[in-house]
Amino acid sequence: MRIDEFRRLVKQEFGENLKHATPANVREFVDGLNGELLAEKIANRIVIDEPCSSYEEVIKDFFARALDLPTDDAVIALWTLGLDLAFAMIESQYADRLASMFQDSD
Repeated sequence: MRIDEFRRLVKQEFGENLKHATPANVREFVDGLNGELLAEKIANRIVIDEPCSSYEEVIKDFFARALDLPTDDAVIALWTLGLDLAFAMIESQYADRLASMFQDSD
């Protein structure tokens, strides 16, 4: 996917300046995008060869591979990861606030 096509998809999904982005629809967008990319790979056969044994190794591997991607692919991968992590943090903060409202105060 080219960056201009990705930019169009993002604006179509969330509006200008991401004004309609929420933790829920960001998660759906990222999942859908990953599903489309996975479908492309399945058509070309996937070989799972995961040498990483910890989350830290997976993250290091992701960023190392991103350095070798074509520019558009790297920008999309990194932007999508950043958006996903940022909105997951927002969702976590909301969950913490709501949990404190419903805790017993014994």
